[in-house]
Amino acid sequence: MANDTWIKGKTCMITGANTGIGKETARKIAALGAHVIMVCRNPEKGETARKEIIETTTNQDVDLLICNLSSLKDVKRFAEEFQKNYSNLHVLINNAGVFRMKREVTEDGYEITFGVNYLAHFYLTKLLLPILKKSSPSRIVNLSSDMHKFYKIKIKDPLLEKRYSGQQAYSNSKTAMVLFTNKLVRELEGTNVSVFTVNPGHVKTQLTTAGLPKWFSTISNLIPNRRTPAIGAESSVYAAVSPSLEGLTGLYFSDCKESKTAKMTKDPVNQDYLWDLSEVLVSRAIKKED
Repeated sequence: MANDTWIKGKTCMITGANTGIGKETARKIAALGAHVIMVCRNPEKGETARKEIIETTTNQDVDLLICNLSSLKDVKRFAEEFQKNYSNLHVLINNAGVFRMKREVTEDGYEITFGVNYLAHFYLTKLLLPILKKSSPSRIVNLSSDMHKFYKIKIKDPLLEKRYSGQQAYSNSKTAMVLFTNKLVRELEGTNVSVFTVNPGHVKTQLTTAGLPKWFSTISNLIPNRRTPAIGAESSVYAAVSPSLEGLTGLYFSDCKESKTAKMTKDPVNQDYLWDLSEVLVSRAIKKED
């Protein structure tokens, strides 16, 4: 990527960085000379990926940190420890994600797709805002999906307690990420912290294959323009490192080009509703753990 020197020497955190899009994002950004923080749940898989990234990029400045995004208490522990041990954070890429055909819940009792893909990143981002502001100019990159344009989020029931479908749960979480981005733009006005959302496209990763029925994988394989994780990572990397985005915020990218989002994601009423609900869900989980 041309003119990518902005990221050299900067600290960049990527969740879900041991596999798929996250791993390729970490690899590409490490190759540009950044200090990469890989956030993973599994220490063994994370360390294997870290060593591979160091070997293929020759960048030794790659750290592995462990966090279980299905536990908001662990998200809190992680964010507090990170800010004690690190003095800067210039880029936060909220990449980690799950997809489930059957309804499962997190350790906090919340539907897992919404809980991991969105709610954990909502809480992590809020906790890391002080260090992002201190490190500005800085960027937050939220992974979404164009699926959010076709499945309307059940905003009054984002945890799908009444009726569940895997596609709806995934869309809920990815629409929530766009709403979150747009709300953050308002919250961070004047801070020099930019927020972007990216659509990686339909990528063949562990998320789209592991634990899913054979018929679903078969149908998934028939979808045209299916991408490798390396190609899927390109928009994330673009949003994180491109100097041309300096001073901009609130944009949604597909194929490294600005794209439109669903109309409902632009409504401040929807943004505020989701933000307030997220605050309640986080507070309830943390209090329950205490």
